[in-house]
Amino acid sequence: MLQIGDIAPTFSLPDADMEDFDLAAERGRHHVVLYFYPRDNTPGCTLQAADFSDHEDDFARYGCIIIGVSPDDCLTHAEFRDQHGLSIRLLSDVETEVCRLYDVWQPKEVDGVKKMGVARTTFVIDKEGIVRHALRDVTPRGHAAGVFELVRKLETENANGNRQEQRRNA
Repeated sequence: MLQIGDIAPTFSLPDADMEDFDLAAERGRHHVVLYFYPRDNTPGCTLQAADFSDHEDDFARYGCIIIGVSPDDCLTHAEFRDQHGLSIRLLSDVETEVCRLYDVWQPKEVDGVKKMGVARTTFVIDKEGIVRHALRDVTPRGHAAGVFELVRKLETENANGNRQEQRRNA
């Protein structure tokens, strides 16, 4: 299981516009909020995606991008995005390879039936590609605000660390 301090596994997946997103390309450029969710157009997933979209500019001010991943295909993501006016990037993991890589593809029980599905999980990955926070079994309501505080603190810590480093080198 992926732990805090681990290097985030890199991957490349298509988004709702069928353009590839490569996590490795974000190293040195952005913090990444990588969140996994079960399905487009379910109440909790819609709430979570809309909340992240509503606050995307706030995250961007702290050098952070938001990426959602589910097993839905690109066309379903595009319809979901357009129907709800979402601005965040949604990636398609139809084969659940990245879900497995991040250990969020897990057994679930729904209405007494056991099956595999995505455990709602969010990872905060810093600009160096290190997992700084792993939030498992999250509740969609208010989740974006809590994640934003983690990103804000992360960027503040980085800024303070850089100032201390500059003082030591002076």
